[in-house]
Amino acid sequence: MLDSSWLWIVFTVIAAAAQTVRNATQRELTAKLGTVGATHVRFLFGFPFAFVFLAAVMIALGQEPPLPPLVFWPWVIVGALAQVAATALMLAAMNDRSFVVVYAYIKTEPVQVALFGLVFLGDVVTPGMAAAILIATAGVVIMALKPGTSSDSKATLLGLAAGAMFALSAVGFRGAILRLGGPSYVMAATVTVVVGLLLQSVLLSLYLRLRNPDVLAAIVRAWRPSLFAGFMGAFASQFWFLAFALATAASVRTLALVEVLFAQAISRFVFKQATTPREAVGIVLIVIGVVLLLWAQ
Repeated sequence: MLDSSWLWIVFTVIAAAAQTVRNATQRELTAKLGTVGATHVRFLFGFPFAFVFLAAVMIALGQEPPLPPLVFWPWVIVGALAQVAATALMLAAMNDRSFVVVYAYIKTEPVQVALFGLVFLGDVVTPGMAAAILIATAGVVIMALKPGTSSDSKATLLGLAAGAMFALSAVGFRGAILRLGGPSYVMAATVTVVVGLLLQSVLLSLYLRLRNPDVLAAIVRAWRPSLFAGFMGAFASQFWFLAFALATAASVRTLALVEVLFAQAISRFVFKQATTPREAVGIVLIVIGVVLLLWAQ
């Protein structure tokens, strides 16, 4: 039987693959629904699927969901709000002409999550893990910052802010899972997904109802593609949270950089786009960083 201490690797790779698909679907919805509308899709349409996942876990484990203690709520609220902000910033970046540059800054998330995890959760970052995080992040930055691209203050701030919010979200949700505890990490992770998506769905629905009800109506009309995006969002979240339950947020989010390799593979083998020498260097650094991370555990 596979040692549960290594299951986080499997969970993270599955989550990264699902997130790649979800991001592509959300990006298409941005043109129809706007940034906030496309952001809301992953939460509003993801919640029902998360509830189905919870029911499946309850049946499989024969357990009732634990009653969240008071200490659970600040962590899950921070995680939920930070994820909403991070997703909105990411989708806004996708529509920005400097997205390639912004993307490099977004992917500084593993460095930021290591700092947040150390400060707020006491998650230890060993020298080997720190080196792995920096090497893998450098690989992403090299791939993204291609010759001829130029940065500006807006791109820098937008990208760093998105990365910081994703990092804070990861730490918040890991903190919530750890505070919930219980006999099963699977149940703790699943309950946290459901609560997080419920909070996000309610808050964004109220916001849109008050500020832009037309967008809310447009989301309902676009239910077919939104349903798929919601499912992939909930599916990805389920596996992210399972990984957070077993490993530090820094380890999970560093390994998550394999998402970049998935995107590169699609570009190479599906769209027949050649890999440049610069991209090859970036890929090698990401692989080195990921291997070093796994070795350092």
